[in-house]
Amino acid sequence: MGVRAIFFDAGNTLVFADREKTLAPLLSRGVKIPAETISSAERAARRFRDANAASDPQHTDQQYWDIYYEELLAKFPEHRDLIPDLIASTRNSQNWEFVPPGTREELQKLRNRYRLAIISNSDGRMADLFVRLGLAELFETITDSGKVGVQKPHPDIFRAALQSLNVQPEESVYIGDVYSIDYAGARGVGMHAIVMDPFGTYTQNGVPRVTKLSEIARFLESASW
Repeated sequence: MGVRAIFFDAGNTLVFADREKTLAPLLSRGVKIPAETISSAERAARRFRDANAASDPQHTDQQYWDIYYEELLAKFPEHRDLIPDLIASTRNSQNWEFVPPGTREELQKLRNRYRLAIISNSDGRMADLFVRLGLAELFETITDSGKVGVQKPHPDIFRAALQSLNVQPEESVYIGDVYSIDYAGARGVGMHAIVMDPFGTYTQNGVPRVTKLSEIARFLESASW
């Protein structure tokens, strides 16, 4: 049975943080974080979350951002008091408004062949964000943990999304950026899965991965699931 539906994560897969907003508490103090420090923190948070997934499966987002900001501020310890404010700003879906150039065009190409939907750990307002960004019409459904009541990798959020399209797990693929949350969660309910790896976290892990949207179509054409 071939793939009929593609489910996407939202943050760090389709939309990315507006750093002017998510890092506003630091910027207000005149602190500018180098781009490589941000990328390093992204990789560190993913690797820690993956290594400790079994020990704390219910607090995925909180733990991820705790580690991310601890790493980000490792060289700026005098600003660690801002971590709660930074996490609150980052977990606000309305601050994830950066859409890489070409995103809409690539999604439209995929939509010509596959059914598209979103599964996101968010605050219940992800659909509003995609409407504002002009991308909502490309997706049949948006399954938001803030609405469903459980977060990835809990199987119920994946099952709710599958039910929303009335498709079977084996004819669906999920694409997200954290192995233990996205890849493992989707595989746990029988979906195919691909890691979106824009920061090069999983280059040595042997997992199915892409680094950008434009690689997905070719990957799916050659996949032997």
